[in-house]
Amino acid sequence: MSKIVNIDEIMEIIPHRSPFLFVDKVIVEEDGVRGTGFKNVTVNEYFFQGHFPGNPVLPGVIIVETMAQVGSVILLLREDFKGKTPYFAGINKFRFKKVVKPGDTLRIEVEITKLRGKIGIGQGKAYVGEDVAAEGEFMFAID
Repeated sequence: MSKIVNIDEIMEIIPHRSPFLFVDKVIVEEDGVRGTGFKNVTVNEYFFQGHFPGNPVLPGVIIVETMAQVGSVILLLREDFKGKTPYFAGINKFRFKKVVKPGDTLRIEVEITKLRGKIGIGQGKAYVGEDVAAEGEFMFAID
């Protein structure tokens, strides 16, 4: 059985707020290492004013950050990490494969592949429909 985490619950779990909270919903698998997040991309978002005006494209760094936020929700729902703060420790092997535009919904699948103490690695893929928009690996530290 999986757990659906809505935006109000996300704001209770991770310390992010507007304009840096990007994930809208997360479905966490019962195993506590996998989950799927969703970001609805709208033309009203502040970064589209300066990121290719007239041809808005979601910045890749926001895709990476959204992926990390999904991973954070997955981790911080675990009893051993409740109330902790996750920090980026590294970004590896990222590839951007499809332009993401307003009106798209990003589906982000994340799996925590390694966890030793307070350090870990997550693998993620971001999709628009069935197409992979971005994929890569991120490292994190929990404090």
